[in-house]
Amino acid sequence: MKSLILEKSGDVLYVRLNRPEVRNAFDDNLIREITEVFSHIDTMLRAVVLSGEGKVFCAGGDLEWMRSSITLSEEENRVDAERLAEMFRAIDECSCPVVGKVHGAAFGGGLGLVSVCDVVVAAEGTKFCFSEVKLGLSPAVIAPFALRKIGVAAARRYFLTAEVFDAQEAKRIGLVHEVELHDHLESRVNEILSAIRETGPNAVREAKRLIRKIVPLEDNVMRECIETIARLRVSEEGQEGVKAFLEKRSPSWKR
Repeated sequence: MKSLILEKSGDVLYVRLNRPEVRNAFDDNLIREITEVFSHIDTMLRAVVLSGEGKVFCAGGDLEWMRSSITLSEEENRVDAERLAEMFRAIDECSCPVVGKVHGAAFGGGLGLVSVCDVVVAAEGTKFCFSEVKLGLSPAVIAPFALRKIGVAAARRYFLTAEVFDAQEAKRIGLVHEVELHDHLESRVNEILSAIRETGPNAVREAKRLIRKIVPLEDNVMRECIETIARLRVSEEGQEGVKAFLEKRSPSWKR
């Protein structure tokens, strides 16, 4: 079964994460496929719609993918984090608007996907969580993208507490733009696509380029984030946190 479902309808490409059995969690293959798709977007497209199959948009890292990180060296974890960063950057730099259709839940790296979408519509009842610190890690790779969306104040709470918050709170902090009943999600996305089609294609591309130029993602910032997650993955606390999660037990620091 393919990790991604790609469907082109006229001038819109629909990209659906297709690992519902693991809540559309990332593994090496899915990361590679997403990067490939968004790195080679047809310039004639007016928009890309990103969504997930099954009950959840994206739960973050796949268990087996996380399990493998425990045995990697710091350098190997650095390379692994670079691939993840490249995926987020490919979506972020997509020349046409990326519309996120989010439902169920978006945790960990799934919030990275939400953060790099230009427009996000979330279903009522969707749950969100920057969950990394519960694993002794940090939302490092997604941090530059998420910070540009939610700002420092929200990051200082949710990056540090790993609290689960709802769609209305996600809208309040700027992570998503609109919250709709699940049954209305498709129609609202279609309305947004209709609005995009009324714009000048080149003007939209230039507007996206201008935003990135005014609020740039500096290479040294991304490098610091990659170095941080690589270091934490091989740290005593990071190893304990991930192992506890995989073994379905409380980590040693939780009393």
